[in-house]
Amino acid sequence: MIQEQKIVVAARALMALIFIVAGIRKLLAWGASVGYFTKLGIPLPELLLALTIAFEIVGGIALVIGWQTRYVAIALAFFTMVSAFIAHAFWAAEPPQFNGQLLNFLKNAAMAGGFLLFYATAKSQPHHWLRRKTEPAIASTAAHAHH
Repeated sequence: MIQEQKIVVAARALMALIFIVAGIRKLLAWGASVGYFTKLGIPLPELLLALTIAFEIVGGIALVIGWQTRYVAIALAFFTMVSAFIAHAFWAAEPPQFNGQLLNFLKNAAMAGGFLLFYATAKSQPHHWLRRKTEPAIASTAAHAHH
C-alpha cells in the first residue's frame, strides 16, 4: 500500500511538472506570452495570461501535494483540452507545423486522460506525510479502516 502511494505521488508530480514549468516560463517571458496569447486570438490577453499563470502554478502545486486532487484533476483535464483546441489546432496548421501540432494536441489529450484517472481514483486528501504530526494515531487508523 505504501509503495502504491509513492507511485501515485510520483505520477502526480510528473503530471504537475509541465504546468509549474509552463507557468513560470510564461511569467518570466511575460511580453512574449502576451504576444502569443494575442496571436492565438485570446481576448483580454494580459488578464487571461495572469489567470493562466496562476492556475498552472497553483494547480500544479496542489496536484503534487494532493490537495483536493479530484477537483484539481478535473480542472486540469478541462484546461488541458481547452488549451489543446486553442493552441494546437493541427487541422488548421500549415504543413510544416502539422505533425508538431498534432502531437502536442494528442499529448494534451493523453494528459487529460491521466487527470480523469486521478479524478476517478483520488480520495481528495493529502497523503499521510502532509498531515500534522500532532494528529492522534487513532484518527489515522480510523481513516485507513474506511478504505
